[in-house]
Amino acid sequence: MKNIYTEIKNDSAIFKKYWLRFLLLFVSLDLFNQIIVIPLFRWAATYILQAGAIPFISYQNIMTILTTHTLVVIALLLELVLLILVIYLQFAFMLVAVRYINCSLKLILKRTWQAMKHLRFGSLLVLLAYFLLVVPFVDLVFRTPLLAKIQIPEFILDYMTRNLWLSLALIAFYLITFILGIRWIYTLPLMVFNKMKTRQAIRQSWQKTKNLNWWKILSILLVIGIISVIVLVICFGLIYGLQVLCDFLPKTVSLILANFNLLLVQLVSLLVSVWSSVLAFLFILKNLKIEILTKTNHKNKGVIAISSVIFVIFAAMSIINNQFYLNGQTLRRPVTISHRGVNNKNGVQNTIPALKKTAKLHPDFVEIDVHETKDNQFVVMHDENLLKLAGINKMPKDLTLKQLTQITLHEDNHRAKIASFDQYLAAAKKLKQRLLIEIKTTPRDSKKIINRFNKKYGSLILKRKYQVQSLDYSVIERLHKINPRIFTLYIQPYNFTYPQSVADGYSMEYSTLNNDFIWQAHLKHDLVYAWTVNDDKIMRKMMFEGVDGIITDNLAGLKETIHDFEDDHSYSSRLLNYILVLPQMNTTM
Repeated sequence: MKNIYTEIKNDSAIFKKYWLRFLLLFVSLDLFNQIIVIPLFRWAATYILQAGAIPFISYQNIMTILTTHTLVVIALLLELVLLILVIYLQFAFMLVAVRYINCSLKLILKRTWQAMKHLRFGSLLVLLAYFLLVVPFVDLVFRTPLLAKIQIPEFILDYMTRNLWLSLALIAFYLITFILGIRWIYTLPLMVFNKMKTRQAIRQSWQKTKNLNWWKILSILLVIGIISVIVLVICFGLIYGLQVLCDFLPKTVSLILANFNLLLVQLVSLLVSVWSSVLAFLFILKNLKIEILTKTNHKNKGVIAISSVIFVIFAAMSIINNQFYLNGQTLRRPVTISHRGVNNKNGVQNTIPALKKTAKLHPDFVEIDVHETKDNQFVVMHDENLLKLAGINKMPKDLTLKQLTQITLHEDNHRAKIASFDQYLAAAKKLKQRLLIEIKTTPRDSKKIINRFNKKYGSLILKRKYQVQSLDYSVIERLHKINPRIFTLYIQPYNFTYPQSVADGYSMEYSTLNNDFIWQAHLKHDLVYAWTVNDDKIMRKMMFEGVDGIITDNLAGLKETIHDFEDDHSYSSRLLNYILVLPQMNTTM
């Protein structure tokens, strides 16, 4: 442990000496990714899909795309290849820049290009597998916005954790990726500096981390992480405490000091993030006996000038944004939506008893799911099979509406009958509760399901200002065509391209949703709902991002979070909200 602290102390001395260069390096690369690279790749993917008349990629159309849109598939594969090259280029650039931190940019770019020249086309698939496998571990070393986009959506993780075998499989997956992340940590440095091929570098990294070498790597990364957290907690606590005292001063003075304190929070977070990343890079290079070249005659005038310009721009933009935030001008009150009509397991999902309890909390909408029955009626139910809630291995399409409404469901120590859509609508009308109706589809549904749905319920939906959503894009298209006045949302489980559809809004799984997608949707006057958000920190993050609605199982918690987040106008409370949300934001390195 003593050796670990000695290494951290020595590497921190290097960071202290060249902190301005390191800061400029990481901030510049982050801005380059956020402003140019990520939007460019997203626009390219959107354009390719539009050219092929494909609005979105989803599990429902993936096979159709693969079998009937050859040019689209080729174009997307080429984009994937280019993305791999860009990720490799950025890591190579970062490694070279950290090693030659006090050298000229021209030299750094030259060394980076030399590393790129040795990359072979045959290595791309191996690199792709490498990046996908070590993504969960790479965050401990260097958080890049490009790799941050590669993640398993939260709803899939939630589904897997509810099943014992799937949970074990998930644990095994993370354990394997964690081990591979440690054992392959030297792969890229060996490729960049030793000019090794990908497979050779992977084998060499595996050799260098055998025995107890991997434990030393893990230990130092954990210590760096722990120190970072402690520093952030202390600094944020002091800044928050200072703002609490500042709030007793006149409002104008308090606002000025709040702006300063919020900017200080952002700078501290940035510095700690860069420090931890630099120390991780230095540790890796030194363990490979790669000399850190800091002695040079290169002058710092240009670096100081460029740094000054960038940081002045950064500070000016931050102060302007902070001013709007502290005055409450950037906050958007999202509509509250009860997921499947329940609140904190207060009943069986999608049933009338649960609706009656949940409606007492006055959500803006209650979200429900409807399936078509054997006799072409509609029943309120989420699952495609009755086995989980009723113990009956049947689908809604196997039974008539009369048979279904006689079945009792069991969930969370509650019992309730399955409700027909008509029964649920009647209960909602009596409670004056607006609904967000998700139309579920299966391959066995009748061909005229949407026409029948619109004929029977279209005018009622319009009259009561209900909304309709679906994971099946063809439902949105058909409903929009026959009744364009109905407000429709297309459900997306993954944020892959910019919003392009006939829908009036999007219901997006929260873990891949970001303010870029929301901003693009708002430019088209489309709404964005986030699902399924049950944690108060994620709720705050979604409000920061500017979502129009939040779908949750914890309606009471959402309303309380909105109240705390929106109604307390003290600057210290807004500062605290920002601090609590900061770890969830994708704005750090």
